[in-house]
Amino acid sequence: MHKQSERKTRRRRTPYASKIGLAPGSIVHIGDVKVDQTSFCVFDYDASALREISFSTLDESRQQKRENRWIWLNVHGVHEPAVMEEIGRRFNLHPLVLEDIANTHQRPKLDDYEHYAFIVLRSFRYDETQHDACSDQISLIVGEDFVLSFQERSSGLFDPIRNRLRKSIGSLRGGGPDALLHALIDAVVDQYFVVVESLANDIEDLEDSLIAGTGKHSIEDINHFKRETLEIRRAVWPLREVLGSLLRMPGSVLNKDTELYFRDVYDHAVHVIEQLDSMRELIGGLMDIHLSSVSNRLNAEVRMLTVITTLFAPATLLTGFFGMNFHYLPLLEDHEGWLIVLIMIAVAGAGLILALFWRRWWVRTNA
Repeated sequence: MHKQSERKTRRRRTPYASKIGLAPGSIVHIGDVKVDQTSFCVFDYDASALREISFSTLDESRQQKRENRWIWLNVHGVHEPAVMEEIGRRFNLHPLVLEDIANTHQRPKLDDYEHYAFIVLRSFRYDETQHDACSDQISLIVGEDFVLSFQERSSGLFDPIRNRLRKSIGSLRGGGPDALLHALIDAVVDQYFVVVESLANDIEDLEDSLIAGTGKHSIEDINHFKRETLEIRRAVWPLREVLGSLLRMPGSVLNKDTELYFRDVYDHAVHVIEQLDSMRELIGGLMDIHLSSVSNRLNAEVRMLTVITTLFAPATLLTGFFGMNFHYLPLLEDHEGWLIVLIMIAVAGAGLILALFWRRWWVRTNA
């Protein structure tokens, strides 16, 4: 695997220090700039009609008049404060909401305002090549007759929802803003299952490789999957609280029929958390397997070195004995003495080899 510094692509980033000392509600983009230009898509719809409009500047939208009962505005790109301010004026949004939308390092949360609810989520997609879970912040605002969604970039996550609106599939067109809110959150949670499944497959492949002793893996690979799992869990765990608070919120924007669907999404979020907890335990086991494998390889190498040293011990002893600086030594004056010493070394070495084979040392070496 590539090192962490090679996995992440560097982008333009606004440091958090730029917010220090500013008044609450100041709109400063914090995070990576993931699109070059902000773009907009509007669905003006009701149960019987739909009008879809796309534009790249808010000036183009001033010429458009609302024709139907509900409206869904989706924004790609949250790095332009002027755009956020204009949207805030049109929909009468609190400055703190706009500040949180521009800060893409928010924790998933739910804020209840007088005429609308503000929700922050995190979406994920899994890079099969780099084995990375890439995250984006999604901000949702739902009111009596509108839904606003803010994404850091265009990811295609909400394309199935757009198709359902265009083709009037199911009850989404006639369900109102709360039905659309459910569809958006449900799409985010369903994507969690896809990402967790891909991550689990990579972790299982790593486990099989470690057990089989094939491939080159390091503690860095195990720690990488541990970080990815924790990052997803940090996003999903607060989502459970968000959904629970949304269901209990006084004066909720949800009707009774939609509440049942949100409870289903809540169950899905709990399921994802349980899967992540199981994966975290599995990763902890991978570390134990890796350390045991390293220890076994080290023991095998030490055992082999010990055997080699033992085989050369007779030769070292005999050459050391006959190499002493004494005038009278056995075989010192014998013309065949060197041959006799070599035979003694060979016999001693062969005897040690037979003894090692008799004790089946190679079985313990490969164990």
